[in-house]
Amino acid sequence: MGNKTPMTVSFDLPNGREVTIETGKLATQADGSVVVKCGKTMLFCSVVSSHSVRDGQSFFPLSVDYQEKFAAAGRIPGNFFRRETRLNDYEILISRIVDRAIRPLFPKGYMFDTQVIINLISLDPEVMPDALAGLAASAALMVSDIPFAGPISECRVGRIDGEYVINPDRSALKDADLDLIVAADADNIMMVEGECKEVDEKSIIEALKVGHEAIKTQCKAQLELRAKVDPTPREVEIAGVDEEIMSYVEGLVKEAVETVARGALNKQQRKDAFKKVKEDYKAAVLEEKGEEWQAEHKEQLSAAYDKIQKKTIRGLMLNESVRLDGRKFDQVRDIWTEVDYLPSAHGSAIFNRGETQSLTSLTLGTKTDQQMVDIAYENSYADFILHYNFPAYSVGETKPMRGPGRREVGHANLAHRSIRQVLPDEMTHTIRLVSDIMESNGSSSMATVCAGSLALMDGGVKLKRAVAGIAMGMVAEDGKIAILSDILGDEDALGDMDFKLTGTTEGITACQMDIKIDGLPYEQLEQALKQAREGRLHILGEMAKTLEDPREDLKPHAPRIVKLIIEKSYIGAVIGPGGKIIQELQEMTGTNINIDEIDGKGHISIASSDKASIEDAVARIKKITFTPEVGGVYTGTVKTIMPYGVFVGFEGGKDGLLHVSEMSHSRIDNVEDVFSEGDEVTFKIVDIDERTGKLRLSRKAIMPRADGTIPTDEELEAERKAAKDRPRRDRGDRGPRRDRRDRPRRD
Repeated sequence: MGNKTPMTVSFDLPNGREVTIETGKLATQADGSVVVKCGKTMLFCSVVSSHSVRDGQSFFPLSVDYQEKFAAAGRIPGNFFRRETRLNDYEILISRIVDRAIRPLFPKGYMFDTQVIINLISLDPEVMPDALAGLAASAALMVSDIPFAGPISECRVGRIDGEYVINPDRSALKDADLDLIVAADADNIMMVEGECKEVDEKSIIEALKVGHEAIKTQCKAQLELRAKVDPTPREVEIAGVDEEIMSYVEGLVKEAVETVARGALNKQQRKDAFKKVKEDYKAAVLEEKGEEWQAEHKEQLSAAYDKIQKKTIRGLMLNESVRLDGRKFDQVRDIWTEVDYLPSAHGSAIFNRGETQSLTSLTLGTKTDQQMVDIAYENSYADFILHYNFPAYSVGETKPMRGPGRREVGHANLAHRSIRQVLPDEMTHTIRLVSDIMESNGSSSMATVCAGSLALMDGGVKLKRAVAGIAMGMVAEDGKIAILSDILGDEDALGDMDFKLTGTTEGITACQMDIKIDGLPYEQLEQALKQAREGRLHILGEMAKTLEDPREDLKPHAPRIVKLIIEKSYIGAVIGPGGKIIQELQEMTGTNINIDEIDGKGHISIASSDKASIEDAVARIKKITFTPEVGGVYTGTVKTIMPYGVFVGFEGGKDGLLHVSEMSHSRIDNVEDVFSEGDEVTFKIVDIDERTGKLRLSRKAIMPRADGTIPTDEELEAERKAAKDRPRRDRGDRGPRRDRRDRPRRD
């Protein structure tokens, strides 16, 4: 039963915000549960682990689900059901970050079903919950009886105006040039995920050090809470591999594994060779020990083989600098690229590195193609979309197609973060990139970054610079460390680190790191970053051989978008009652027209693949929204003649007075001697009355004098002032006034 007064601990973040962890109030039937509070943001986390293992369970069945309750932000979900349903991409990404941080800390061989559920139950608009999710998960595990080698925690590190800030406010983060989420225990960095605006390697190292110091305080608070709860550790039997069996298996297979590992084979050849080694091994065991003994020790024999194969390959790397495909540690696989492969796409590229290949397509759309992002914090629209597909055929397997999984969402997000740093500051189109992995042997997310960059440049999108990515690996044991560039899939599985880095020639744009061992010295991390930079520059050089800069123009069949900015008062005139005018404009011109009010102005985008259609739409809208300006020269038609001047109608239904004194440099006694209704006249606007909006026109302002010179505005203004100061003549001096009806009309 829950207690009204929970047990709590608190600590302060470097920015002064207090974080409180409480337990014992909610969900007390779970193995462990906590609520983490910071400002008005509250995260609830529960953990439950089964007390029995399913028959034949061969992997650790851990599930982490982060989900935001829309009530936390006082919102109702925007979907059809009006309730929280499957996890959205943002929630999946947070779930993955927490999973990657805590998974390595469960005992090896722990096969009990374990579920971690994290819910956002209250939201402070300035306190971002993703940086607290790892803390909540670790704290819930620490107050439980589940075996867990924690505590760990996570924090966000942002660099704002040159200063590193822990868990910055949401509004402040917009000005950051570096945004990382770091996970660590009190001694070691374990996971990094984030994006940067082309920063250098030293900045990443410094951010990790700042984040680690903050995490140490958070780990200490969790230990204090665990001491208050004082849970009794669960007794768990974890089956290991018998040492005699390990020794027996090593004697049977080590030499054969070494032969394959030294063979510098391609993926399929290596797969077939290891399959043959395993089949021969099983046959040898059957012959030596008999069927009954083999069946009795089946699981032990299988686990022993996997351990010996991994140990043998790692030993060759550390002791003989041997990689599975024969490369040097810092060598990148052979690369070839191609652009404009898909004739109907708006841009396309193939990036092939070794046995990993991405075919990426670019589609350019309009505002109506933007993706709605409905999360607890806000309902917004994204104009840059990147999707990543990993079909089974890419690794020569069969598998039902059930849509993207968490892996696809995570890889797409990393590529998305990498590329968006170099997109144009002014985005005219909605951009969608789709990376289809055609074959894979490691680093397919990095191939997506490279192919995506090339596809954008092929489509004429003005990237600031090309982007490339590389996946780094590491093998560390007994004081020996090997840093591997451009790792294979097998090297990822048997290694101790997976470090993905993307960037341009100027710096890093995104990174993702998972470390599977304790104690990676910063010196070794610096070495990995330096080696990654060299590899990235090499890849960018290979890409530049195909396409170095964005194309000058879009594809002929791509939609072109022209943007206009109009006064707010004209927005209604363009839209019309019930949208009538804008719909008619789209129908008549064959364009797609969108209009938004931004900062007190009307922002119009006009899209079409036909240039003439866009020009037609622009002309029609300009006619509706025409605003005359002082100093502008226009041509109009005489509408009405008066003794003191003529009224001229012109563009946009506007009219103004052309006074007799502004018609010519010489004196005009009779207006009708110069103008008739319907005459065309070119003029300059010299004044707009602020109160009435009336326009004063001048013809002589653009007419040459007798000497051929055009008067300046200052000279004309002086003439007008002098004319006002002269005494008026009597009416008799002008002679008799003629009645217009008595004047014969001109043909």
